[in-house]
Amino acid sequence: MISEFNELSDKISLLAEMTHALRRENAQLRKDNIALAADNAQYVQRMREAQERVEALLEKIPELVQAGLEQAALEAASHVAENEKEV
Repeated sequence: MISEFNELSDKISLLAEMTHALRRENAQLRKDNIALAADNAQYVQRMREAQERVEALLEKIPELVQAGLEQAALEAASHVAENEKEV
């Protein structure tokens, strides 16, 4: 009977140790989860900022193309005028 109590006591001690270990692990996992959530929020913010920059650049493309076409037309006209003077 005493051996059964000793065995039960050992099992209870082991269960208590496992419970404490699991609580420590759970606390660490909660801390890690909070840190990862903060990192994730920063990455989401950086992605939003990058998306806004890309969208702004995409909006400027037609203006840049138009300006490039106008510049090319001016250069072509200037080149034609120079050729006419040479002739």
